[in-house]
Amino acid sequence: MEKALTSNESLAIITDMIAKAKKEAAGDGSFYLLLWGWVISVCNFGFYALEKANYEHPYYIWILVLPASFFSFYWSYKKRSKAKFKTHLDQVLSQIWLGVFIGILIILGFMPVLGFNHNPVILILAAVGMYATGSLIRVSIVKFGALVLAIAAIIAFLLPVSDQYLVAGIAMVLGYLVPGYYLKNTYRERI
Repeated sequence: MEKALTSNESLAIITDMIAKAKKEAAGDGSFYLLLWGWVISVCNFGFYALEKANYEHPYYIWILVLPASFFSFYWSYKKRSKAKFKTHLDQVLSQIWLGVFIGILIILGFMPVLGFNHNPVILILAAVGMYATGSLIRVSIVKFGALVLAIAAIIAFLLPVSDQYLVAGIAMVLGYLVPGYYLKNTYRERI
C-alpha cells in the first residue's frame, strides 16, 4: 500500500521536478548557443576578412556550417535518446528553434531577392529565438542576448552588405557566446 504524501512532500517533489527541467533546458541550451555562436561568428569574421583581402571565394568559409549541422543533429538525437523524460519546456524550445532554423533556410534561399541583405533578417530571427528561450527559462542574460542581436540587425540594415558580416560576427559573440557561457557555468554550479 502506497503512503500518502503530505502537502510539503508533494510541493518538494514538484519544485524539484521544475528545477530539474529548468536546469536541463538551460544547461543543454548552452551547448547549442556555444556551438552555433562559435561557428557562425567564425564564419562571419572569416568571410569579412577574406572579402577585405580580396579573396575570390570568401563564401567558402561557410562550409564550416555543414559539419556543425551534422554534429548538432547528432547531439540532439543522442540527447533525446538518453533523456529520462521530455518536458513541455523541452518541446516548446525545440519547436521554436526548429522554426528559426526553417526561417533561416528560407532567407538563405532568397538571398538574391533580398539583395544579399540576409544577415540582418537572420539576426532578427535569432533574436526572436533567444528572447523566447530567455523568457521560457527565465534567464535575463539570454534575453539580453536577444536585445544585442536585434540592435545588431538594425545597425546591419544601415551598412553595406560586406560590413554586415562584421556586425553579425560581433553580435554572435555578444548575443550567443556570452549567454551560452553564462548558462554553461550556471548549469555546472547547479549540478
